[in-house]
Amino acid sequence: MPALEERLAASTEKLRHLLIPRDPDDGRDVIMEIKGGTGGEEAALFAADLLRMYIHYADSKGWKTELLEQDQTDLGGYTNVQLAVKSNATDPAEGVWAHLKYEGGVHRVQRVPVTESQGRIQTSTAGVLVFPEVDEPEEVAIDQNDLRIDVFRSSGPGGQSVNTTDSAVRITHIPTGIVVSMQNEKSQIQNREAGMRVLRARLLAKQQEELAAAEADARHSQIRGMDRSERIRTYNFPENRIADHRSGYKAYNLDQVMNGALEPVVQSLIAMDEEERLASIGDQGA
Repeated sequence: MPALEERLAASTEKLRHLLIPRDPDDGRDVIMEIKGGTGGEEAALFAADLLRMYIHYADSKGWKTELLEQDQTDLGGYTNVQLAVKSNATDPAEGVWAHLKYEGGVHRVQRVPVTESQGRIQTSTAGVLVFPEVDEPEEVAIDQNDLRIDVFRSSGPGGQSVNTTDSAVRITHIPTGIVVSMQNEKSQIQNREAGMRVLRARLLAKQQEELAAAEADARHSQIRGMDRSERIRTYNFPENRIADHRSGYKAYNLDQVMNGALEPVVQSLIAMDEEERLASIGDQGA
């Protein structure tokens, strides 16, 4: 009897998790945008650290990364950088979006900046946006008449021109006001193709946000709420501490996390997300 009761409890828990409605985008690849926030050059350097963290995390998962666009500072930081992350996983639960959708928001760092001569700890921030990438262009219909495309010369750190031809591209989607700029590639055609990838991803995210707002769609996790100004995580270098303010996860292995050991943080968010979804199922049943 005790053995049967134990099996019953395990089976019941397994069934509850199988009943959780899966996010239909979980199997999608993603486009991440990381921006230096408050803190000047230190914020830009932190954005570069986050980029490196995500690339190492992707490597640990066997995913492929592609740098789409970068606006680099003189010290090697980024005011803006865009990264595509791809996976060959067939199980949506192992998809890129299933893991990285929780990263959108404001990331806060506390440390002594390289630009600080007095050794004082400074608090800076970087913003992360995560978009599910469109699998097929036909998924998001874009009328070419709704686009304004400008070309200009690429620029490097400090704004100096790094190309003698107008290879950089700025795409404006007039109905929504979304603007995408690309200058990472030397070819105008390649920059335009990359820009359209990012534009489709942003338009898909916008459509989904509007749908969720209109229908109060329960499948959108409260953890990855649409408020992109929310401070979601603190990286405290003096204490070697990482803390996520949504799941309550805290650990003192920040050095490892910055080298890509992000999985325990992500799993804490997945677990919290699943609990919220289970609770919503219970509320609907009641």
